[in-house]
Amino acid sequence: MEGDWLVALHQEAGRGRQGRTWVSAEGNFYGSTLVELRPDDPPPQTLSIVVGLALLEAIDVAVPGQPLMLKWPNDVVLLDKKLAGILLERSGARVAAGFGVNLARAPELSDRFCASLGGVIAPRAFAPLLASCFARMLTLWRSSEFGMLARAWLERAHPVGTQLTVHSGAGATVSGQFDGLEADGALRLRRDDAVEIVRAGDISLG
Repeated sequence: MEGDWLVALHQEAGRGRQGRTWVSAEGNFYGSTLVELRPDDPPPQTLSIVVGLALLEAIDVAVPGQPLMLKWPNDVVLLDKKLAGILLERSGARVAAGFGVNLARAPELSDRFCASLGGVIAPRAFAPLLASCFARMLTLWRSSEFGMLARAWLERAHPVGTQLTVHSGAGATVSGQFDGLEADGALRLRRDDAVEIVRAGDISLG
């Protein structure tokens, strides 16, 4: 139920976005929770912005002063390397939010560079911190104008004008410049004089 968390100290079959395998190194954080959607909740797709902010806040508190950046839709990057990722999956009136954070070790991957926090905080200590930040952001999501949360996300994300390449699940790519967010949290991709709205996919910067 909402408010409960499942945290694994060891994970054998972790999944990332678009069916990727999430490499689960010892000492890293793997946790998930549920959001029970209510009739008067904001659009569920806006949760991607909220969960990113919650995770960023938790890392900021755990390890202050790190040059962190949010990458659409919901990754956290440290010095251009992936530090953490979130997977959202909806089933009926529930959304499962899964979090993976490289607290101790950065896996070696063929398609991207990863970073870690060097083990300065253990998963057992990080779990209640993230749960608290998530609960606070969920309350704001339900009680505040979404534009406020979108602006907070943009302040910590890749700047407007950043060159992006969007990778779809079908293997197609499209490139352009980041042009901000739509009202539902979708990415605005400027290509020449037109703006394309992207609601699903991964991005690479540059």
